[in-house]
Amino acid sequence: MSELTFEQMLEESFKTIRNGEVVDGTVIDVKPDEIILNIGYKADGIITRSEYTNEPNVDLTTMVSVGDEMTAKVLKVNDGEGQVLLTYKRLAAEKGNERLKEAYENKEVLKAPVAQILGGGLSVVIEEARVFIPASLVSDTYEKDLSKYQDQEIEFVISEFNPRRNRVIGDRRQLLVAARAEKQKELFEKLQIGDTVEGTVKNVTDFGAFIDLGGVDGLLHISEMSWGRVENPKKVFQVGDTVKVLIKDINDTKIALSLKFPETNPWANASDDYAVGTSITGRVARMTDFGAFVELAPGVDALLHVSQISRAHVDKPSDVLSVGQEITAKIVDLNEAEKKISLSMKALEPDTPVQESVEDVADDASETYEDTTTEQ
Repeated sequence: MSELTFEQMLEESFKTIRNGEVVDGTVIDVKPDEIILNIGYKADGIITRSEYTNEPNVDLTTMVSVGDEMTAKVLKVNDGEGQVLLTYKRLAAEKGNERLKEAYENKEVLKAPVAQILGGGLSVVIEEARVFIPASLVSDTYEKDLSKYQDQEIEFVISEFNPRRNRVIGDRRQLLVAARAEKQKELFEKLQIGDTVEGTVKNVTDFGAFIDLGGVDGLLHISEMSWGRVENPKKVFQVGDTVKVLIKDINDTKIALSLKFPETNPWANASDDYAVGTSITGRVARMTDFGAFVELAPGVDALLHVSQISRAHVDKPSDVLSVGQEITAKIVDLNEAEKKISLSMKALEPDTPVQESVEDVADDASETYEDTTTEQ
C-alpha cells in the first residue's frame, strides 16, 4: 500500500463541497467590494459585493468585520481562480421567500420601508426577498406621484406568491379599504340626524360640496349651503376648508348635510319681522315680466308685483327697476306657512287708495305666487 503524499493528506483533511450547498464560514478579510471567508475547505470562499447586497456601490467594510460568522450558499466550487464563489444575498432571498410564503398562506400583515420607486409601483424588501406593489394597489385612491413613499415604512399583505416566475405581489390598498370600512362603521354608529359635526371640504362641484367627516363623506348640496341663494359653490368653499355642518339625513351610507341651522332660520320670527303694514328695505334679486323678487334677508324673498311698483303704469319691472337696486316697500301680505310675502311700493306713495294697497294687492300677489312657486 502506497503512502499518501502530504498534499493528499492535507486535501483529505478538508471537507468536500458541492454547488448549491449551504456552508458556514468566518470572515478573514474584507475589502470594499468583496468578503473572504474561511469555510473549512482547501480554498477560501469569496462573496462579491453584488452577491452580498442589492445596494449598488456599497462599501462592504462598513457592513462586515473580520471575525464575523456568516452562512452562505455555494455558487461555484471553483471560480476559475481556485476560489469558491459564494452568495449571501441569494440565500437570504430564499429564506425571505419562505417568510413571504408563510405570510401569504396566513394572510399576515407585513411592514417594511419602500426600497425603490418604480414606473408602475413600489418595491419593498423582506429579508432580501423583493415584493412588488403595483401602483393600483398602493392606495385606496388614485395617486399619480408615488415619490412620497420613498423610504416610508408601509404595511401590506402578499396577494400573489409565485417565486418561480419571480412574481411576488404586495397589496396595501385592501388594508386601507378595510380600515376605512371599519372607521366608517364606527362613525355611522355615532352619527345622528340633527348632530352638528366638523368636517373638511374634500371636493367642490357645481351642485355642492363633499365634506370629509373623519372617514365618511357627506354631501352639502347647493340648496343647503345657505338660507339664501348660492349661485356657485366654488365661490363659497375651497378644498381644505374646515366647516361645521348639520346632519340633515342619513340613508344607508349616504349622509346629507346642511348649513341651515334652525337657530338661524330667517323665517323663525317672521310674524314680528315681516308684519303686514311694515315698511321695509330690500334688494332686487331677480325680475320677471309680472314682477320683481326682493331679498329682504338671506333666505327671505318677497314678491313686488308689477302692478304695485308705482301708481303710474309700468309695463315691465325692468323698465323702472334693476337687479341689485335697493328699494323700500310696504308689506301687504304674509303667509308664514308657505313662506310668501307680498310688497307694494305704490302703497307708500301719497294718495294711494287704502283698500287697493292691502286687499287688492294681496289678491294679485297670491295669484301670481301660485304660478311662480317653482321660479323661486
